[in-house]
Amino acid sequence: MDKVSSSPSIFHDMEIENRGKGNEFFPEDSFKSWGEYGKAFLRTPFRLKERMFTRSKDYMEIVEMKARSNHQMKKTLNWLDLIWFGIGAVIGSGIFVLTGLEAREEAGPAVVLSYVVSGTSALLSVFCYTEFAIEIPVAGGSFAYLRVELGDFVAFIAAGNILLEYVIGSAAVARSWTSYFATLCNHNPENFRIIVLNMNPNYGHLDPIAVVALVVIAILAVFSTKASSMFNKIATIVHLFIIAFIIIVGLINANPENYASFAPFGTRGVFKSSAVLFFAYIGFDAVSTMAEETKNPGRDIPIGLVGSMVIITIIYCLLASTLCLMQNYKTIDINAPFSVAFSSIGWGWAKYIVALGALKGMTTVLLVNVVGASRYLTHIARTHMMPPWFALVHEKTGTPLNATTAMVIATSFVAFFTNLRILSNLLSISTLSIFVLVAIGILVRRYYSSGVTTKRNQVKLIVFVVLIIGSSCGMSVYRAMSDGWIGWAITAPFWFLGTCGVWLFVPMAKKPKVWGVPLVPWLPSLSIAINIFLLGSIDRDSYIRFGIWTGILLIYYILIGLHASYDASKEVESRHCMSQYLDKEIKSVEEEGKN
Repeated sequence: MDKVSSSPSIFHDMEIENRGKGNEFFPEDSFKSWGEYGKAFLRTPFRLKERMFTRSKDYMEIVEMKARSNHQMKKTLNWLDLIWFGIGAVIGSGIFVLTGLEAREEAGPAVVLSYVVSGTSALLSVFCYTEFAIEIPVAGGSFAYLRVELGDFVAFIAAGNILLEYVIGSAAVARSWTSYFATLCNHNPENFRIIVLNMNPNYGHLDPIAVVALVVIAILAVFSTKASSMFNKIATIVHLFIIAFIIIVGLINANPENYASFAPFGTRGVFKSSAVLFFAYIGFDAVSTMAEETKNPGRDIPIGLVGSMVIITIIYCLLASTLCLMQNYKTIDINAPFSVAFSSIGWGWAKYIVALGALKGMTTVLLVNVVGASRYLTHIARTHMMPPWFALVHEKTGTPLNATTAMVIATSFVAFFTNLRILSNLLSISTLSIFVLVAIGILVRRYYSSGVTTKRNQVKLIVFVVLIIGSSCGMSVYRAMSDGWIGWAITAPFWFLGTCGVWLFVPMAKKPKVWGVPLVPWLPSLSIAINIFLLGSIDRDSYIRFGIWTGILLIYYILIGLHASYDASKEVESRHCMSQYLDKEIKSVEEEGKN
């Protein structure tokens, strides 16, 4: 008799049974009636305390959560697919639009250094993501990792910002898609937008082409992950050939005099620009959400994630240098900088090749963003923090149809109204915050294990991590307020002491089974410091928008997400008790049979 290899099957069958009995959006006990909801709401303080200190387990994310999607996602991807997805996910509007904007307004030719800073930060985050993706190979990405290491509440706040990251990121790329499509058609981008004169110009330039591009990409994304991978691979290969053309021809026509004033805005401009240009590296985390569809995560994910990020950073630095050598930073066009740069050197016909390359790059970025966003929403819905209807995987395509549709509708709405500058700044805050949490999660994963780590070592870990975060915030604030060195001399040693404290005085509780972040705790601690440092370079209005969004998340969590996830977790606990009871009964019957 097959015993509790049948346990996941038991959970799966009961989930289907429960779904058939009631509302697929809110099937939990707390939402059966207004009376039940009232009782649940009165218990909010108790439930909030319980969920804030509850951490998930690897097994729960890998087995139990996956069973809630009815059908499994198909394992069709290898390391080469992940490298192509990584390159396709990242090289898009960030490099082709924001490079010109930041070079002209914030950094000058030193924008190449901004890419180095952002690339270093991204690479450190890639290492952290890679260890998690191998150990917890599920579609939830950083949401699942944070549920395991930092608990449900932190994971939910991160989840809301992850979804915001994907909505804003895809919206920004879609609007950039319109800009380069207009260039390809020899028109000004505003000719393809509907301008509403009595609206705020930040929101009144309506973009229907961006919406059409998103809908077409979504259709491909829900059809098949493997088909999406093949399309991405072909489009990315073409894209790389066009990038090679831009770099070679651009350097042939380089004018060294354009580098005469290399950093006209000083180091402050370089770091302020790097915070915005971090947008250009966003997308690699979408590759980690494909771990559930990867054939051999332990081998394929490290090669795919780290390999693609190194290639991307080199390409970005070459493209940024080429642009500023071709044209003086003061005259760079902020809408389609590379196309206009070729026109300025007398190669007007080349702007069509550049625009085509940019369009192909943005198309693959949109594709991977749509795929990644839907996987995140799927896993968030598996925990019932979002309605479980979004967790369903289509039987024939093996893709999350409901989640993909929802994310594309939300993204289309934002892309239709909002301009690129607002989107890029807000996106950087959301993404950098999540990367800080993931790096903290690695430290917790390595140095804290329930039942293994003593209370004394737990307290030491908390103190040292708080010291790392606090000193990093101090460096960031000081950099935003002053160009001096005194603040650095005070805060940097505290960061060193915090990291050294973890290294020397807190014993490692857990080691990775297959592949792990090197130089722990130094590398994750450095990732925390750099990401927080970049956060200090983002404008005040973006933080206000970020605060409003976080407030909305908290309201939703208190009213709905908390109670839904609480009920779901209690149901899981009762099922595990049932499976343990069945195990005992089965063993008892087997022993009686032997006697």
